[in-house]
Amino acid sequence: MGITGKAGRLLGSGRASDVYEIDEAWVLRRDREGYADGLAEGALMERLRAHGYPVPRVRLADSSRSELVMQRLYGPTMLEAFVAGRIGPRESGAMLAGLLRQLHAVPGRVVHLDLHPENVMLTPDGPYVIDWANAEEGDPGLDWGMSAVILAQVALVDEQFAEPVRATLAALLADPGDLTGDGLTEALRRRAANPTMTVREVEVLGAAAELVRPFMA
Repeated sequence: MGITGKAGRLLGSGRASDVYEIDEAWVLRRDREGYADGLAEGALMERLRAHGYPVPRVRLADSSRSELVMQRLYGPTMLEAFVAGRIGPRESGAMLAGLLRQLHAVPGRVVHLDLHPENVMLTPDGPYVIDWANAEEGDPGLDWGMSAVILAQVALVDEQFAEPVRATLAALLADPGDLTGDGLTEALRRRAANPTMTVREVEVLGAAAELVRPFMA
């Protein structure tokens, strides 16, 4: 049974969803655009949690395709901590790299495909990865490519954070691991086709690729 109508105050909004308070322990994420499948996403999160990966708990019985009930996390996003000066660019990049490696060690070749500082919550119990709407089974090289391209786009679009985000990108790819040319090419294609991209974000994709490629040498 779903809990539509029982959600409380709005806690935050992303490009395609809103998160509402249920109580001190749970929140409701409601999809605005019809992109997500909350039941499939929640089932994947439970599978990952069973393997020790840091994801929120979910209540599948109270969820639906458009609404996902999940554990309420306390703490800033990595981006918020970054802006506040509570975490540096090198630490941010290294943490993202560690979360990618840990994910790809889980059986089943799960890839997140949207792992960036807004989708990591820094809680008293450590970092938690959120927003699994884009996740699928696939090539780890694509996951590395997506994270790298997202950071490169931010470095090119947001002048205020250009230098620290470049440093984050360098730390992410200090040991590029499974980043491949094919993974980068597919990441660029997917970002270009993403309907939530702004015109400017699409325009800088070529330059973003040039920022990433030197790390692959």
